[in-house]
Amino acid sequence: MEKNKRLELLAPAGDLEKLKIAVLYGADAVYIGGEAYGLRAKAKNFDIDTMAEGVKFAHEHGVKVYVTANIFAHNMDFEGMAEYFKAVESIGVDALIISDLGVFSVAKEAVPNMEIHVSTQANNTNYKSAQMWYKLGAQRVVVARELSMQEIREVRDNIPEDMEIEAFVHGAMCISYSGRCLLSNYMTGRDSNKGECAHPCRWKYYLVEENRPGEYMPIEENERGTYIYNSKDLCMIEHLPDIEAAGIYSLKIEGRIKTPFYVGTVVKAYRQAIDDYHKDPELYKERIPYYLAEVSKASHREYTTAFYYGKPDGNQQVYTNNSYIREYDFIGMVQEDWDAESGYALIEQRNKFSVGEEIEVMPAKGDSYSMVVTELINMNGEPVESAPHPQEMLKMKFDKPVHKYDMLRKIPADLK
Repeated sequence: MEKNKRLELLAPAGDLEKLKIAVLYGADAVYIGGEAYGLRAKAKNFDIDTMAEGVKFAHEHGVKVYVTANIFAHNMDFEGMAEYFKAVESIGVDALIISDLGVFSVAKEAVPNMEIHVSTQANNTNYKSAQMWYKLGAQRVVVARELSMQEIREVRDNIPEDMEIEAFVHGAMCISYSGRCLLSNYMTGRDSNKGECAHPCRWKYYLVEENRPGEYMPIEENERGTYIYNSKDLCMIEHLPDIEAAGIYSLKIEGRIKTPFYVGTVVKAYRQAIDDYHKDPELYKERIPYYLAEVSKASHREYTTAFYYGKPDGNQQVYTNNSYIREYDFIGMVQEDWDAESGYALIEQRNKFSVGEEIEVMPAKGDSYSMVVTELINMNGEPVESAPHPQEMLKMKFDKPVHKYDMLRKIPADLK
């Protein structure tokens, strides 16, 4: 990585709304999936028209857009692929993320001037493979999540200076090698390597003895069974100095099928952390408890540093449940900017809340702040005491300006 090159914050965007939130809340780049060739079939994803709208919005804010094409392709997958890549290039997408050598060859022939990033699915575990991808024309390699900081530094020291390293720093981990998992294929017939993972690593499991069918024995001493494949979530927000020292340029957040609230919360926290770190490493160090508290306001599992500081042991797994830690509820999103004359802003309800409750406003820029809900008016102009209906549109009173895509979250009772 070039000296003094600022770390890139790369955010997930499962649909157009999440793309806009990622951009406004501080991402330097977003990665999205089209309607084909990506590994998140359950995300809403982008057709060419919405992709073009997303690219235009991102570029207007100085943010890059990378499109995933990281399936392990079969013969039938190549039909129409070259035309798709040309369409993606024509709307200004900044890079393709590819794992398969055949797909890579199609891209190099169809869109020779387009930047290509080699997906973590390609098992990028050593500098020799990174060197080979560079010779083939790749500009970036997404290192395998199984590498330690030291191993990543060794890769950095042995690849051309203008080749970038990207690595996952936050989000869900799956039981696989570099994302290559066969559990879903084997148990449900849904190919995780073609975007259809059923997430069986999050299911509850019991042990059954061959000659005792129907007798389910928990593997752990727990009446609900055990979740033997269920990993903790990755979180590296308190390790930015080590990330930079290892030569990682792009910090990738997982979560294209996560909520807009998750995207905004996590992206903003990492944006603040990166900016503070570049401004003053001591300020960053002092504010680590704040960053950790902020990312923890989004739904998550317990956190881990995974492989970065050595091979994981049993402490990287959650054996007793598959649930998330949800302390803050996402209750609304601002739909139109605050009207200074009336003091109202239009919001869309996402979870129930009521007049008199204390909530927290999370703006895209600036610190979050708490307030009490004093007035709600429905679209018939009638005052109401609560917002119980999903995605109900309401006017809400604010004492200071709020803007479109600012979010509202309910403060847990024990933290008030």
